[in-house]
Amino acid sequence: MRTLHAMPRLRFELQHTDLAGSARAGLIHTDHGQIPTPVFMPVGTAGSVKAVSQQQLAGEVDARIILGNTYHLYLRPGTEVLSAAGGLHGFIHWDRPILTDSGGYQVFSLAANRKITEEGVVFQSHIDGSRHLFSPESVMDIQRAIGADIIMAFDDCPPYPSDHAYTRRSMELTHRWLDRCLGHLAQTEECYGHTQNLFPIVQGGTHADLRRASCAYIAAKDAAGNAIGGLSVGEPTEMIYEYAGLCCAELPADRPRYLMGVGTPWDILECIDLGVDMFDCVMPTRNGRNAMLFTSQGVINIDNEQWARDFSPIDSGIPCASSQTYSKAYLRHLFKAKEYLAYTLASIQNLSFYHWLVEEARSHIAAGDFAAWKRQLLPVIRQRL
Repeated sequence: MRTLHAMPRLRFELQHTDLAGSARAGLIHTDHGQIPTPVFMPVGTAGSVKAVSQQQLAGEVDARIILGNTYHLYLRPGTEVLSAAGGLHGFIHWDRPILTDSGGYQVFSLAANRKITEEGVVFQSHIDGSRHLFSPESVMDIQRAIGADIIMAFDDCPPYPSDHAYTRRSMELTHRWLDRCLGHLAQTEECYGHTQNLFPIVQGGTHADLRRASCAYIAAKDAAGNAIGGLSVGEPTEMIYEYAGLCCAELPADRPRYLMGVGTPWDILECIDLGVDMFDCVMPTRNGRNAMLFTSQGVINIDNEQWARDFSPIDSGIPCASSQTYSKAYLRHLFKAKEYLAYTLASIQNLSFYHWLVEEARSHIAAGDFAAWKRQLLPVIRQRL
């Protein structure tokens, strides 16, 4: 039987730390390539980043890693299809790294149609109402079959607000499930000939003592990286920063730190400053499909009349061909005409902006002036144009 320590795993190379804070730049080495950090991971829930092709993701957006969702991929197309295709990489023709979440958050969001027990979570499919069980062991098997480079431990995500007693029970269940995930992985082989690396997830809600206890428990597992979960579930923004910063201070500095589900461009900059390395969120594509653009000059509602005769580029401040080629007036026209290309161009703009943002953060961390750059940029990108 193998142990976690005997398994080959990704390597994190810490390259720079900002002199004025905790922001850092690094490099994650995986079997599908290197990931410069800080990094934003576009969310490809069901094997597709909505309205954007893999060629566009690798080309214009230059995404270094994408995220898939265990819950959705398990229900459709299913692990048999994915296994026959050689895993998600082969199925969607993506040769860069992939991270899969455990499905825990999706199960959390199905509060009316699921039951949590020590064994796992019984839930009803949102597709056809069929009943399924996610256990730590089955979720590891599903993620093995999906074939992601980074897989997440199965966790219980408490809602906000939750009292101390409830949150403690939830956290302890997450820890027991983590031990089962690790035990099952030690008895199973990676699929498809590449390394699959488990990241445990810190829980503990908005209770500082529980967050510290969870960080200590997770850190003791000596995993390849660690995730911070249970934030951005309804708590005030200030709490996201407070508990993300607390976790970064407690988690090992020589492993990547992944803050799950966060968030706005300004949230990302603030959390980079706290020491977070990895981010994901559906916001750039979801907001893009609803005509909200994040740009290097500020936030644009492209539906507004003011853009009808604005023939300037969507965003000349970022290195994205579509954003520099097409005008605001044209993109507004596409939305008004309900042309599908509107969703593609808006999503490419937002994803490219997020990628530009973390790349700029990385360069300023290396230059030693990240804090000053962030202070100057934040009011610009937050303004509504």
